[in-house]
Amino acid sequence: MIELTLTVTTLLLALLTILPLFPSDHWVCRVWEFPRVQIGCLLAINLLFTISLLNGYTLFLLAILTSLATLYQMWWILPYTILCKKQVKTVADQETNTTITVLTCNVLMTNHSAHKLIERVEEYQPDVLVTLETDTWWEEALRPIHNEYPFRVSKPLDNLYGMHVFSKFEMIDAQVLDLIESNVPSVHCYLKINESLKIRCHFLHPAPPSPTENTKAKARDKELLLVAKQIQQRKEQNEPTIVTGDLNDVAWSPTTKAFLETSGLMDPRLGRGFFNTFHTKYPFMRWPLDHIFHSSHFSLVELKRLSSIDSDHFPLYSKLAYYRKPS
Repeated sequence: MIELTLTVTTLLLALLTILPLFPSDHWVCRVWEFPRVQIGCLLAINLLFTISLLNGYTLFLLAILTSLATLYQMWWILPYTILCKKQVKTVADQETNTTITVLTCNVLMTNHSAHKLIERVEEYQPDVLVTLETDTWWEEALRPIHNEYPFRVSKPLDNLYGMHVFSKFEMIDAQVLDLIESNVPSVHCYLKINESLKIRCHFLHPAPPSPTENTKAKARDKELLLVAKQIQQRKEQNEPTIVTGDLNDVAWSPTTKAFLETSGLMDPRLGRGFFNTFHTKYPFMRWPLDHIFHSSHFSLVELKRLSSIDSDHFPLYSKLAYYRKPS
């Protein structure tokens, strides 16, 4: 009975491990890119039981299969642990004169605890606040912070894809674009930090592959790679660039990796941790869906997951230090 149980669990976990390898963008395959940490932990536990009972050819084969699957899952997530080198160096606040702070928050449209988000804003005083899933109710509820943020872009929607950007810096050439799907907007602009510094920003929230939304990952992947190519095409202009939002994709997915490779941007989580922002209600089922990526003009002062505002996402706070990069 024990051997049968181990056989079934091993084969099931192995199947979940290899499903993302299939050349399909259907959610049934792609969704298993998300819980690699959880699957890896279950595989490790399964391996311990298999080794402790190892006394036959079947269990020996199961141990080999489980070991390979565990190592494969570890290969994806290891770069985001403190065991690996940081891609972005850490600097102290006093080491730079120019910093920018960004607070990215998927509020959950049906959540009406706007006061909790306002409390986080008052505590951390971000230069830029990006809110996702904000509808007209949220637009009105966040009106008290307007004096602090004179520059704003608003796109309230009741379809879970509304977006608002609040900035202390002037937003130049701000555009609200449906890059791939109708009524799934993104915001693109320059932030004028001072007379000599403008930062190119892309605020994104593509739809995820799931049984309740897009059955395939194609639209999400196309949006992310389209933005990556746009950034890559402007590389010769040597523009400081920031991308943030709920990308509905995990840090270690092939699409995110392709985004970083194409755009040339950096991920401050590499070598620091997962910074899981979803789901607030299930501690053992969390993964990093909210992201901040930036060009090599920046170093990291602080990256922090903030406490819950009663959404299904935790807010993500980032403080970046700007250094002039030679042309």
